[in-house]
Amino acid sequence: MQNFKTVVLLAAISGLLLLIGYGVGGLGGLIVALGFALLMNVSSYWFSADIVLRTSGAQEIGYEDDPDLFRMIEQVANGAGLPMPRVYIMDTPQPNAFATGRSPKHAAVAVTTGIRQLLTDRELRGVIGHEIAHVANRDILTSSVVATVASAISFLSFFALWFGGRRDGGGLLALLAALLAPIAAMLIQMAVSRSREYQADTDGANYVSDPMALASALAKLEQGAQMIPREVSESTAHLYIVNPLGGNSVSGLFSTHPPMEQRIERLRRMAGYPQ
Repeated sequence: MQNFKTVVLLAAISGLLLLIGYGVGGLGGLIVALGFALLMNVSSYWFSADIVLRTSGAQEIGYEDDPDLFRMIEQVANGAGLPMPRVYIMDTPQPNAFATGRSPKHAAVAVTTGIRQLLTDRELRGVIGHEIAHVANRDILTSSVVATVASAISFLSFFALWFGGRRDGGGLLALLAALLAPIAAMLIQMAVSRSREYQADTDGANYVSDPMALASALAKLEQGAQMIPREVSESTAHLYIVNPLGGNSVSGLFSTHPPMEQRIERLRRMAGYPQ
């Protein structure tokens, strides 16, 4: 269901790009904006893992540094039919984790020292399942595509505001697009992020055959992130299993993460508990 929703959202943001591109500069304006956005985002996608890992303060570790964590990640990755990702540790008391990498062969899983101290092995395994699901579903690629289209829309909107768009009766359309399209694109981008989180919860719980392990972990992580918020870039906050900004995060349509109570309720239903 979430995969279908993501396809619909990708179609919606692509249609928005076509609409504003035509309103501002016709087919030529659309091609220019899309090319500009691709140029900006291809390099970001290609080097995204290294950028995120560096800015988060993550340090790569070897098997001898944490054998239990390595074995756990390897078992979950093997169960998902994926190669072993690189493993990173972030020295911070906030309990959290994320996965990144442009493909399963170039993936990395990072966990904080706080999550190692807070969760049981069973709960941590549920979290690892969630992160491996992001890798298997190529969610970094999905978010890069959405970011590319959103960047093109923002570029077209900027062009319309400063240069007035087309002169063949499309001026009003261009103005409306310039004002509303970036907001609409951001809303769609946030919806895609929430959709991918739901799907990673579902697939990750299936990988470890234990939905309640992830449900229990999420409840603890949500509380931990609120008690110990962490300053990270808003452009990378969506990668974490729970929003690291804690009490500073937004909710609803502008949130990168679904409501925690809904995520836990979905996992409870997977485990066979009544609503």
